[in-house]
Amino acid sequence: MLLVMDVGNTNTVLGVYEEDTLVAHWRLSTRKHQTADEYGILIKNLFLLNQMNPEAITAMILSSVVPPLVPTLEKMAQEYFHIFPLIVGPELDIGMPILYEHPSEVGADRIVNAVAAYAKYGGPLIVVDFGTATTFEAISKQGEYLGGAIVPGLGISTDALFQHAAKLPRIELTKPESISVIGKNTVHSMQAGIILGYAALVDGLIARMKAEMPEPPYVVATGGLVSVVADEVRLIDQIDHFLTLEGLKILFYRNQNRLSRPGAPSQISALS
Repeated sequence: MLLVMDVGNTNTVLGVYEEDTLVAHWRLSTRKHQTADEYGILIKNLFLLNQMNPEAITAMILSSVVPPLVPTLEKMAQEYFHIFPLIVGPELDIGMPILYEHPSEVGADRIVNAVAAYAKYGGPLIVVDFGTATTFEAISKQGEYLGGAIVPGLGISTDALFQHAAKLPRIELTKPESISVIGKNTVHSMQAGIILGYAALVDGLIARMKAEMPEPPYVVATGGLVSVVADEVRLIDQIDHFLTLEGLKILFYRNQNRLSRPGAPSQISALS
């Protein structure tokens, strides 16, 4: 079985694939100072709680936007699963041209999402990932990564409002059963501004990206906060909660013949 792991700034998402089938998945808080032993014990316990044998894991691929955690998780994989993980990095053979001025600047999560979305839905595409930051990726009909946009995520926006406006309370980042843009109290007004305002921001950026693309793109949304706001976004065509995990699986199988031998670096050389 294959263990896939996406380390974000706020959450870490894990999935287990048996060939092409996702048989288990978990979402954890990302803790930058957690040790390899702590991660190893936690992940093995997740397996045991789901009545899965950790020894069945024979391969692993890791994507991280938190660089200090990469060596920690490599050590965890070697000591607790006896495998050398594949690391998603700027030199990875992704099978997709990156038309960025500096391709190495594109975050691993953005690359993984683009690869998965194009493999599943074809092109042209726009992919929106609602995470710590909300990212927008544009992919051409030919499968080229064209670029995108990055804005502060819903959580960051909500925290900033609470921290910098002394009289405003901290509110829970959940969508109420009914919401009106004309709030009747402070909490409802904040929910209207944050959720409906953010939906308008997302629709606005999608509309502008569509105007710059030669053919109408299909719009796919994913990410840990997608359920909070997606229903209010008019221009999303598809919600795919496991897009990033699918992308990691695709990249693993695309590159497994270049897995490092024991004792060698786990980074892959570029062929694309």
